[in-house]
Amino acid sequence: MLTEKQKLVKIVSLGIEITQIKDLDVLLECILKEARMLVNADAGTIYVKEDDKLKFTYTQNTTLQQRQPGKKLIYATFTMPISNQTIAGYVANTGEMLNIPDVYKLSTTLPFSFNRKFDDLSGYLTQSMLTLPLKTNRGQTIGVLQLINAKNGTGKVTAFSKKDEPFIMHFANMAGVAIERAQMTRAMILRTISMAELRDPKETGAHVNRVAAYSVAIYELWAGKRGVPQDLLEKNRDILRMAAMLHDVGKVAITDAILKKPARLDDSEREIMKQHTYMGARLFTEQFSEFDEAAAVVALNHHEKWDGTGYPGHITPLDARVIPGYENSDGTPRPKKGDEIPVFGRLVALADVYDALSSKRSYKEKWDEGDVLEELKTCSGKHFDPEMVETFFECVDTIHNIAERYPDH
Repeated sequence: MLTEKQKLVKIVSLGIEITQIKDLDVLLECILKEARMLVNADAGTIYVKEDDKLKFTYTQNTTLQQRQPGKKLIYATFTMPISNQTIAGYVANTGEMLNIPDVYKLSTTLPFSFNRKFDDLSGYLTQSMLTLPLKTNRGQTIGVLQLINAKNGTGKVTAFSKKDEPFIMHFANMAGVAIERAQMTRAMILRTISMAELRDPKETGAHVNRVAAYSVAIYELWAGKRGVPQDLLEKNRDILRMAAMLHDVGKVAITDAILKKPARLDDSEREIMKQHTYMGARLFTEQFSEFDEAAAVVALNHHEKWDGTGYPGHITPLDARVIPGYENSDGTPRPKKGDEIPVFGRLVALADVYDALSSKRSYKEKWDEGDVLEELKTCSGKHFDPEMVETFFECVDTIHNIAERYPDH
């Protein structure tokens, strides 16, 4: 349990930490985790406001997590109207904090009530609940932070301390500002992708969100098994999540006759299409941040193959020239092979192919899930890094959950 002084120091450091996170999904997870730690909450949820609704976006639960060690919680996202009838809705509507010692003992005179459906389905027992609005600098509520089941030093569930309220409210205010900033960053990326979507109907917001989230899910488990330090892992998650969304941004440079062709491309068209890799990397030639560097790496390398049969190979993106010493006998660039392919490129290659096979296209139907998974196994060690394919199958439940969170409309 932290002392008040330790909590003040922690909040200052957390304020700095969350301002460094650019990706919205990574930020929401971090906010929820750190808020729970501040008040020793067993579980928690973040809702994000979308128009006149609240979207159930992230949840964490230590008790339920311990039932499936090594795996992430699988949960469904949903929206609910902002009204005074629910606890989260009341907080979003009024902008007031609610500190409830026992949700099962709420007075019937209150406008809101506790929905016990989740408890009944999961076997979890919700008791104490601290629910706070997440506000911008302008005082607008953009979400709700809900913390569940405070625990004392012996692990017993207790009410959330009144003394903790100022600390967690201060943190929630910083979190609201950080979320607004991350939403703006996400919106800018999606606008860029919308330009590509105008050219290429396959390049949708749902597709790029899935590919990015798949990549992060695989990376987390892969990096964890390799002993990557937690601070570096968290930093890379943030960068990868955004960079992966822009993997095909170079397609804006490809002619409509090829991009929108409702059939498979012939050999000459395919060669032109391959240019989207280095065309995308060129957009990030002037690298002002690690995100710029990662976005260039992903765009350039996500079509390389583990066995050295991919493209575009060892070239300089700016002029597409072969890097000296990496020429084939005919002067063409030698494709990258194995560990020559950057980690982020290998991750997005796997995530992108999985999503492409699992989705309907103008020239093909959606593959059966069993056939997709069999194809990934067949391509292990050929198209894909075999260690990453193995990791993919270890987190396949999470992958399926992500697909449900970002459906094609």
